[in-house]
Amino acid sequence: MTEFFRTGRAAAEFLGIDEPDDWRRVEAVYPLLVNRHCLDLIDRSKGDADPVWRQFLPSAAELDDWKSDFDPLAEERQMLAPRLIRRFLDRAVVLVTGNCAVHCRFCFRKRLWKQGAKLADISDAELEAILVALREHPEIREVLLSGGDPCMVADGRLREIIAAFSSLEQISVIRLGTKLPAVWPERFTPQFIDMLAGFDKLWLLTHFNHPNEVDAAASAVCRSLIRRGVPVLNQCVLLRGVNDNPEVMEELFRRLLAIKVKPHYMFHVDPVRGVRHFATGIEAGLEVLRYLRGRLSSLGTPTFAIDLPEGGGKVALQPDYSSGGGFCDIHNKKIINYPDKEMKK
Repeated sequence: MTEFFRTGRAAAEFLGIDEPDDWRRVEAVYPLLVNRHCLDLIDRSKGDADPVWRQFLPSAAELDDWKSDFDPLAEERQMLAPRLIRRFLDRAVVLVTGNCAVHCRFCFRKRLWKQGAKLADISDAELEAILVALREHPEIREVLLSGGDPCMVADGRLREIIAAFSSLEQISVIRLGTKLPAVWPERFTPQFIDMLAGFDKLWLLTHFNHPNEVDAAASAVCRSLIRRGVPVLNQCVLLRGVNDNPEVMEELFRRLLAIKVKPHYMFHVDPVRGVRHFATGIEAGLEVLRYLRGRLSSLGTPTFAIDLPEGGGKVALQPDYSSGGGFCDIHNKKIINYPDKEMKK
């Protein structure tokens, strides 16, 4: 079974290094949670330059950011019911749990685990209130189960939750957003995969950010899900010092295609407090798309998108190939390109 580490001291001891002085200061604000699977993926000779290290181990840069918002996407203000976020006409997000297998240092819901604050698993009363809200809005046809990571919920309880949404005639698609194939593949036992495969409406959206994460165990999980009829898509985040390199992203997308996982979205990092050191600027994502054009088919090329502040929703971005650069106007309003040193003011 995978071992979990909740202190920098324990993680450093496993890695065979001295605990960096900054880690304890960061942990006091943004707690650490990492597991053995992730630590085993780290090339220890690279130290904090390793792409897996940078995603899951603390950095003093997290404490340098006090200008960004805790909830820049205005999720708290867009709830139809507790845990039910409605930003688009036909889709809604359900926060199933606050638990995760790891704390991604770039998490856009970092507010849920800052200083230990997080959601417990969804209760029966909360689930029923969400079902009532959905019935009052029949135009909502799709739900995304998120969190935290919904696959942290026990098998039986998760089955009940998925079954509840599946029973609504208006719901045609249930998306299960989980990072566990990349960070805790052991979670996907044959019994768990069988349970997921029993729901015809279910799609699984996973989260690989770097080709080093697409190892044998993670690949086996994805192949098993797909063989059982569960479609698997990938969402990644463009992160400075992790994957902000067109060649790295091409390798990631090729590895995903090799296991029949469709690269779905590539997101610009959100302007969340404690994560701005990961921001690349929009041009880096557009450069990835330019590089992939002619090198990789549409099967392997994701949509590059940014979530607009204040709950504006996702906007897809494309390079202006006619002029060799820039980005598209959206409804006659240019998307702000947050530079490295000046995120959203």
